[in-house]
Amino acid sequence: MSKKKVNTSKKNKPQKKKGRLKTILILLFILLIVGIGIFIYTNRTEPSLALKQYFSLLKDKNYEAMYDLVEITLSKEDFINRIKNIYEGIEAEDISITIATNSSKDDNGNVNITYTNSMTTLAGNTNFINTVKMHHVDGNYKIVWDSSMIYPDLKDEQKVRVSTNTHKRGTIYDKNGIALAKDGSVYQVGLVPGKMNETTDKNKIAELLGITTETINNALNASYVKDDTFVPLRKISREEQDLKNELLKIKGIMVSDYNARVYPYKEATSILTGYVQDNDGKTGLEYAYNDRLKGEDGVEIYIADEDGNKVKTVQSKEVKNGEDIKLTIDINIQQKLYEQFKDNPGASVSINYNTGEILALVSTPSYDANKISLGVTDAEWNELQNDENKPMYNKYLGSYAPGSSFKPIVGAIGLKTNSFTQSEDFGASGLKWQKDSSWNDLYVTTLETYSGDANLENALVYSDNIYFAKAALKIGKQNLQTELNNFGFYDKLNFVQDVTKSTYGSMDSEASIANSGYGQSEILVNPIHMASIYSAFANGGNMVLPYIEQELDDNQNGKVKIYKENVISERIANIIKDDLVQVVERGTATDCKISGKTIAGKTGTAEIKENQNDTNGEEIGWFNCFDENGMLVVSMVQNAKKLGGSHYVVKKMRNIFE
Repeated sequence: MSKKKVNTSKKNKPQKKKGRLKTILILLFILLIVGIGIFIYTNRTEPSLALKQYFSLLKDKNYEAMYDLVEITLSKEDFINRIKNIYEGIEAEDISITIATNSSKDDNGNVNITYTNSMTTLAGNTNFINTVKMHHVDGNYKIVWDSSMIYPDLKDEQKVRVSTNTHKRGTIYDKNGIALAKDGSVYQVGLVPGKMNETTDKNKIAELLGITTETINNALNASYVKDDTFVPLRKISREEQDLKNELLKIKGIMVSDYNARVYPYKEATSILTGYVQDNDGKTGLEYAYNDRLKGEDGVEIYIADEDGNKVKTVQSKEVKNGEDIKLTIDINIQQKLYEQFKDNPGASVSINYNTGEILALVSTPSYDANKISLGVTDAEWNELQNDENKPMYNKYLGSYAPGSSFKPIVGAIGLKTNSFTQSEDFGASGLKWQKDSSWNDLYVTTLETYSGDANLENALVYSDNIYFAKAALKIGKQNLQTELNNFGFYDKLNFVQDVTKSTYGSMDSEASIANSGYGQSEILVNPIHMASIYSAFANGGNMVLPYIEQELDDNQNGKVKIYKENVISERIANIIKDDLVQVVERGTATDCKISGKTIAGKTGTAEIKENQNDTNGEEIGWFNCFDENGMLVVSMVQNAKKLGGSHYVVKKMRNIFE
């Protein structure tokens, strides 16, 4: 009887595969353990610890202690100077090493260690592989040092040099490509000690430069100064030719060109642009756009021979010039507004009411950014800081009581909420009114009576405070606050700089609601926000978003940016606009009436006083107006009481639109 042969080869194959896989995994695990062990051993051996200690001391700039870890032919002083000059010259930071596992030891116990050196320098991050010999002496290890420990290709007789390619800061242009802030050239005034003699008059130099003789002496006595050293004292504008010529008459004076930030339009744009010091924007748009304007210097770190000739570049970083910024500002409008109001503390904002493009931002009085950028004396700085008119304060970013310039907003809200109609007659009230005796001795007053109905048009034309006090009460607190919120009150305006929010306060009584109706009580409005609100009256109901960096549409026109769409209907916008035209044609703003042009506007005189009986309080004068060609201007003047309040602003504005 024959036996069947059973084929077991197929059954055994999976078992053999599993066995081989298990063996491979065990071997890999053993190799991993051995590798980790070698790494740990390598990094814990005495030579490795000595090398790590060296770099730890280097990181801490403890150069003297480093010297005790090395075998070297240089003196301690020469070693310290070389290490210090090179590492600090390249601004080395975050220095670290990673030791490799392939170190070798000879019969005398000396060890060659390979490691990766990493650090950050002026030219960025770098790392390189290096090898160092550790000498075993009396049971200790010392580093056999030469200059290749700094860079592998560096020899003891060679030097490490840094070459900087200075970047160009971006230019700030107006909408037509005219530079408002740019890199330019000024004069650096200084003394050369070896060329000075007994006729050199330090007192005269101090007087001409606006500095002290002590400043001059301190500069001349600096440790680095030698006979042929140019000792800088102060920078002056290239426009100061008379000053330059007067200085050059003094023995020892030298004047050289110096690259600096310049502001061609001086006071007219200085608060807008701000200024630069030490290559950083400190205020204004120089500060707001600093990261984009600044750029980065190009740097090359290289090895040079004894004569200074480049041998090898060890690290480099390309120069990155700053980005140019093109604004929506029109320098012609900017200058005109500045010239009109340069002697008055206040602010002016001009926008294109169809697009939101800001055509001018003016804060007065101003200062010359060129002088600040070049460096002012303590006395000059204190004078600017202590000036009661605050020439360095950016007034168009603040908020102020709007007075009667607020009335068109209340009128629009009343129509929108159906609180009254445009033709509704509130009745004549004379020059003094209160709702009832519960107001005690509190009255709303107005400046003049007028014939005809006390309706919206006449109330705006004659700036009737009593009408708008009644209007606010008809609207009611809830409706008034809700609609003011819709107009952007308490919103943070989306702008490149921080704009103070417009606010309306608590309105915690009938009297405060009534006073709010004509822009008093706790109403505060920012001029940029005010321009946005008035744009809705000019363009059919949309509040545009004021913006200052140029953005173009597909047709290369200014991009339209809407902040609040249909904040009022086109019907209401046109009613308010027509009434504002009448304010200029026959009302409080007739001084801005120009033959052949249609100007719409509203005056406002806000009283800033302690109480109703205060006769010494100041006034803020406003005039907000727009033409038929897209230009809207909001102007506000502080301390306007002696000037005639808002009427002073109206006369100035005529010169802008003529």
